[in-house]
Amino acid sequence: MTPPVALVAGASRGLGLLIARELLERDHTVVICAREREELDDACQLLDPSGERVLTYVCDVTQADAVGEMVRWTEAEVGPIEVAITVAGVIQVMPLVNTRLEHFEEAVDIMTFGPVHVALAVLPEMRKRGRGRIGTITSIGGAVSVPHLLPYSTAKFGAVGFARGLSAELAGTGITSTTVVPGLMRTGSHLNARFGGHAASEFAWFAPGASAPLVAMDAERAAQRIVKGVLAGRNQVVLTPLAKIAMRVSGVAPSLTTTAMKVMGRLLPSSDRGQEPTTVDGHTARRRLSSPVVEKLSTLGTRAAHRFNQMDNAQTDSTKEPS
Repeated sequence: MTPPVALVAGASRGLGLLIARELLERDHTVVICAREREELDDACQLLDPSGERVLTYVCDVTQADAVGEMVRWTEAEVGPIEVAITVAGVIQVMPLVNTRLEHFEEAVDIMTFGPVHVALAVLPEMRKRGRGRIGTITSIGGAVSVPHLLPYSTAKFGAVGFARGLSAELAGTGITSTTVVPGLMRTGSHLNARFGGHAASEFAWFAPGASAPLVAMDAERAAQRIVKGVLAGRNQVVLTPLAKIAMRVSGVAPSLTTTAMKVMGRLLPSSDRGQEPTTVDGHTARRRLSSPVVEKLSTLGTRAAHRFNQMDNAQTDSTKEPS
């Protein structure tokens, strides 16, 4: 029997890599895509060094035509796509005063239009076959808008609306759309997030939050639950107790939630109106901060980064700023 084919968009590292691994363990042939060939090759080595069950395709999910070409190639060369999961994302951490229009455009292009492009590309053939599973990785930031993450939250709100609406539109077709709503997970993403404003100060709160065991979920366990929910055709999968609580409180008392976010915003690093609207990656922000305390608090997240292809080969693990 031919293994079913799964497409995972944004699977070269982090959660996407783990979702691809989980689908492999469930006997799927997996096509993974990302924008960088080198990262895809590294991911393939981690997932399946033989290259027999994992195939790679360089694709930018913000480009509808490119996504369409990837789907046509997969259907013709690999097999009918039974599962399509979009994970691709970008995290930009900065106060609003240091945020520019292009930050919103980038976030929406990747995390709102990315899932739209993938879903619209796979749906025609899925409709012909009368079956299929579509999963969209959103975020608790798509239900509760978090300070210093406004472009991210804006894009994730769009992704939530699309995935939920798609589920309703597909009723009775044999195709399902699952909205996945994770809270914080230990994927090592803090090292590939983009930080603006006082970048080192922003990293100082974000990195421990994305690493702490009582706050951030183990990413491998999250991937297992995500794949199980998507394959089962569930309408929604919400991960982490904090995410579930936040969604319930936001639904019942939205004004209270907004007030809580205002308090949080006041506790975060202050903005600098005169600062250039540039961002740096987490590796650079980490070295600028050079804090043993933050290093200790984010140990689990950094270990995850090493395991899940989040480390930049061009960067050393030093906490010193390069000359």
